[in-house]
Amino acid sequence: MLITNIRQLVLTEENARTTPLRGSEMADLSFIENAYLFIENQRIIDFGPMSNCPLRADQILDATGRFVLPAWCDSHTHLVFAKSREEEWVNRLKGMSYEEIANRGGGILNSASRLQEMPEEVLFEQSLERLEAVQKTGTGLIEIKSGYGLTVESELKMLRVIRRLKESSQLGIKSTFLGAHSVPMAFRDGNRQGYISLIINEMLPKIADEGLADYVDVFCEKLAFSVAEMEQVLEAAAKYNLRPKVHVNQFNCMGGIAAAMKHAAISVDHLEVVDDSDIAALQNDNTIATLLPSAPFFLQDHVPPARRLLEANVPVAIASDFNPGTSPSGKMPFVISLACIIMKMLPEEAIHAATLNGAFALEAAADYGSIARGKYANIILTKSMPTLAYMPYSFGSDMIERVIIKGG
Repeated sequence: MLITNIRQLVLTEENARTTPLRGSEMADLSFIENAYLFIENQRIIDFGPMSNCPLRADQILDATGRFVLPAWCDSHTHLVFAKSREEEWVNRLKGMSYEEIANRGGGILNSASRLQEMPEEVLFEQSLERLEAVQKTGTGLIEIKSGYGLTVESELKMLRVIRRLKESSQLGIKSTFLGAHSVPMAFRDGNRQGYISLIINEMLPKIADEGLADYVDVFCEKLAFSVAEMEQVLEAAAKYNLRPKVHVNQFNCMGGIAAAMKHAAISVDHLEVVDDSDIAALQNDNTIATLLPSAPFFLQDHVPPARRLLEANVPVAIASDFNPGTSPSGKMPFVISLACIIMKMLPEEAIHAATLNGAFALEAAADYGSIARGKYANIILTKSMPTLAYMPYSFGSDMIERVIIKGG
């Protein structure tokens, strides 16, 4: 395929980066005006100004007036779940807090009970439908977590569904084991360690034996797992070469960021609240701060301090946190709008955070996240727009005309 007359080819790289963007680099978005893009065998073969455009291809697509970008890299989702939770949303509108709902057996435990009852085939079919929906909004690489199982059988069921999604979709998919998402009710009365032992001694060996996970995650929060409990799980997972991508600092600063980084965390995710020690820990390190603006938007809670992190030279990614409880949408264009509107990121910073840094947060930047020779041809062709900033500016509008995944 040859795409011609591209108004602006965005996030081009002559030499693909090997480290994530940070600080002022985030605002410097490379592009080529009046460009072409040549695709063959799923990969980007060449690109440049139209003055250098090759004359022939099997398929030619005229992109006059349109922008072409790399597809989104959504590095934090819970896309596999059994049922929506709009009744809890209504309860929050009536004044209940997230913690009150969780303590009543709602929230994650609600999703777990529904998922435990659902046959694997139905769970797969529903999840595939969601995956196809997010692809249409521009996602080309995605991470999907378990964590709504909370039993050996159901966590394995979730991870097997994710494996089937990998086999059924052209999207790049990474799987994360999040058995430490919440402590089941049966273990809460003086036997928390019993559940952690179940994760370490039964779940992790079986997951490793089947090769079901790329990463490990722990929800490190007062209402979930302590820093010490998180470290137990991370230490055990390291024996199976599962690196951490962890939930930290959604509601409280507990020292989870520094502890996760001690265990070579690829990313620390949420960060709605951070203190000076958290910033100091993240500075001058390649651990990525993955911000999830749609969750605090939906919960009307603390907004991640994106500007403070950027000014501290911390590499920042943004992701959808697609889940049934606190972010019931996987639409990355809206996430990018929120990053600009509520976190005060510039459009260029938000696009970098949703593409190349998202790819780094999944250790996949060699193949995804930018327009570079040899990378997968995962691209977004926009509708005609006056400027690139118009996409996040026009929040809620569908400015995507076509999504091409691996050249098809």
